[in-house]
Amino acid sequence: MNVDNCPKCGRLYVKNIMELCQPCIKELENQYVICAEYLRKNRGTNIQELSDATEIPIKEITRFIREGRISIANAPNMMLPCEVCGTLIREGHMCDSCRSRLSKDLNRAAAETAAANETPKSGNKSAYRAVDKFRN
Repeated sequence: MNVDNCPKCGRLYVKNIMELCQPCIKELENQYVICAEYLRKNRGTNIQELSDATEIPIKEITRFIREGRISIANAPNMMLPCEVCGTLIREGHMCDSCRSRLSKDLNRAAAETAAANETPKSGNKSAYRAVDKFRN
């Protein structure tokens, strides 16, 4: 059966694409309408001012922006928090410093894996290999 508990209110609901129950979806839509109307009237606002004025959590406003429902192209002061450190950014999911740190960590891990996978050429004759009995 495709039923689950709503992550917002805990009600039992039939799973859908939004992963919320119908009352929570309606509440989310109302929050979006409030945000959109406020942004039409106040184009120069930032995400904190929008949250304070509409009493909608920054997390939900960020969700609207990431879903593409709220465009930040025409809002010069609107910025998103980095998903790693929370620094405000204009696009993407991570700031430049977190992206470079992640890249360095991945390169280091790849180098360690490559070094661990290298087989020693000679000198490690202590292990028995099935191929060794056919070499004589």
